[in-house]
Amino acid sequence: MLLAATVIGSGIMAERLAAGNAAVALLANTFATVAVLSVLIACLAPISGAHFNPAVSIVMLIKGQLSARQTGLYIMVQTLGCCLGAVLAHAMFNLPLIHASTHVRTGVGQLIAESVATAGLVLVILASPSWKEASWRVPAWIGAAYWFTASTSFANPAITIGRSLSDTFAGIAPASVPAFIAAQLCGALIGLLIGKIMLRSADDS
Repeated sequence: MLLAATVIGSGIMAERLAAGNAAVALLANTFATVAVLSVLIACLAPISGAHFNPAVSIVMLIKGQLSARQTGLYIMVQTLGCCLGAVLAHAMFNLPLIHASTHVRTGVGQLIAESVATAGLVLVILASPSWKEASWRVPAWIGAAYWFTASTSFANPAITIGRSLSDTFAGIAPASVPAFIAAQLCGALIGLLIGKIMLRSADDS
């Protein structure tokens, strides 16, 4: 919930203060997202593993680190939390609590970008020896991917659903959500495959 509230809320604030300068707005949105990701991972990883992302939870299910029941519960709570985060952000900025986004995000480039962003995220997580390293590596990847991917790196199905409820800077039209989620899940599997190859090679050496 706090992650989604930060992504959406900082987008609202950035757009209001940037006076139409999209680059400045994206920079502010990036900084807030990176900061909150680092804090949330550091605080919640020792408690719950810092599972904020259904794509990552599915990867952990495939790796045998989560049961099917745990994964299902995580995904349910992750999605609910992101939707509540959108509502919270709107409440703080005196906006309608739910207003579906009209920001259409389509095209092959956007979907490739989501696959790349999510694959990289999974790879960074798998290559991190502990949550302490992940608490700065994951935000660093997401911050970079905000700028080098065409989609600005959603890389999270739950966040994607939450952002569809917000017709603001960070929003995504509901019609664009299924393709984004499909690309994210595809990217997660690619990241898992690359991670297995890389980590096996490292172990062999």
